[in-house]
Amino acid sequence: MSTPAATALHVLAEARRPGPDLPGPPPPLPGFAADGLGPLIADTADRCLHARHGPPPAAGRTALLLASASGDRATARAIDRSADPGRRPAPLLFFQSNPNAVLGHIAARWGLTGPVVAISPAEAVPGTVPADAYELAALLLADGDADRVLVVAAEQTDDGDHAVAQLLAAPADPDHPAD
Repeated sequence: MSTPAATALHVLAEARRPGPDLPGPPPPLPGFAADGLGPLIADTADRCLHARHGPPPAAGRTALLLASASGDRATARAIDRSADPGRRPAPLLFFQSNPNAVLGHIAARWGLTGPVVAISPAEAVPGTVPADAYELAALLLADGDADRVLVVAAEQTDDGDHAVAQLLAAPADPDHPAD
């Protein structure tokens, strides 16, 4: 599905999970105990940025935008189980902070200096970037807040975990290329 905002953006790099060359879950991410979403987001973002820049850091001002309607289902389930009578939740099980924490991890690892934003889109189809995310990415670029936007759309479903990361830029001006 193409939106007006999506057509006004140029995809510099893309990564997906799952993929034919990526069997099994993403590698664990230190500090994300019960969280399956954080490792999914970080691994997909790393693969996308690496495809464009090679090893960290990434050049230029890059914003980071996470879109997830499902959120961190694994940590939410762990919290539900820990609320059973006689049990206490572990201190690392604060699922509301996990998406922001993984975005901070990615920004620090790659030296991303643009805004960091997390949204819950109105509609989400696993494996696709929602229209809301394209529209916000276009706004971040148009406002001059960043030269590029790394959009990661991640969903956890009963059928599995899905993520797509796209490094986006405004259409190239022949006199001022994006990179």
